[in-house]
Amino acid sequence: MAPHPTFAGVDRLWHDAPVPPSPRPILEIEHLSKRFGAVEAVRDVSFSIAAGAITGLLGGNGAGKTTSIAMILGLVKPSAGTIRVDGRELAREPVAVKAMMNFSSPYVDLPHRLTVTENLTVFARLYGVAAPRRRIAALAADLDLEGLLDRPVGRLSAGQKTRVALAKALINEPKLLLLDEPTASLDPDTADWVRRYLTDYQRRSGAAILLASHNMAEVERLCADVVMMRAGRIVDHDTPAGLLARYGRDTLEDVFLDIARDRRKGKPS
Repeated sequence: MAPHPTFAGVDRLWHDAPVPPSPRPILEIEHLSKRFGAVEAVRDVSFSIAAGAITGLLGGNGAGKTTSIAMILGLVKPSAGTIRVDGRELAREPVAVKAMMNFSSPYVDLPHRLTVTENLTVFARLYGVAAPRRRIAALAADLDLEGLLDRPVGRLSAGQKTRVALAKALINEPKLLLLDEPTASLDPDTADWVRRYLTDYQRRSGAAILLASHNMAEVERLCADVVMMRAGRIVDHDTPAGLLARYGRDTLEDVFLDIARDRRKGKPS
């Protein structure tokens, strides 16, 4: 296997002046609920993410994370509640709000037969990027994709596909970036690079990031704030350190298990 690239673009960008975090919320969710027939998948969920912050959205399978993300993206219509991005309500201004967001997941494939350039060009046009060639070239330099631009996506390795997915997610320079398991199935070196790149992007751009992950070490490293869900509800919301202290645990994984198994706070078994 070829050695991991150095990603000179990240090293170059590391010295850019950061955008200081702001208390202004980029994402505001109020009393969000979704019912599918008799099943209430999301129940009265409320939280916000400030500009320049990374928030983890955690929970076991069926906790409501995916449905919540789908509603934020405008893919699923809420049964109740309000979603605002940078002060604009999704239900009232869907086109404007969706233009401020983007999403990445290793479980959502780009068309395999299209080249990297063709895929990124499609999304640049969908998001109305003013100078798509220039934007794609800049992302290719930052994400070490310059040698892959003419290659079909189906012929890329898992790590290469992850970097292309990041380029797609950043094509419109989103104010809100939603990430679902961004380092799943990656080797430790590539996963570490992805985390460093995301941290740098957040620091430089002031974007808000919502991260859904089952990698608790990743959440502890990246997130200043964690929303814990179970059975469609928020059951806890705090900093990683606050959760560790309250549950009397040494790792966020143990806290996750306490919540997933409905153990009583402060009385771990």
